[in-house]
Amino acid sequence: MTPTHGKQEITDPVEEMLKKTGCVDHHYKVQECIAETQDWRKCQEQVSSFKKCMLEYERKKKQGLV
Repeated sequence: MTPTHGKQEITDPVEEMLKKTGCVDHHYKVQECIAETQDWRKCQEQVSSFKKCMLEYERKKKQGLV
């Protein structure tokens, strides 16, 4: 019997999608900043980085590279 017996691992569909884009770490940094500052406006550097990552993913996706 394993320690996780009887427990079901819950997966977040948004997190799974972000892992596929390669931008999940950027997403975490945005979340961490918002949690620390309680103000998303103070996290524009992290938001910008996440946005750039997602735009790059979309560009590659359109080109059939991912």
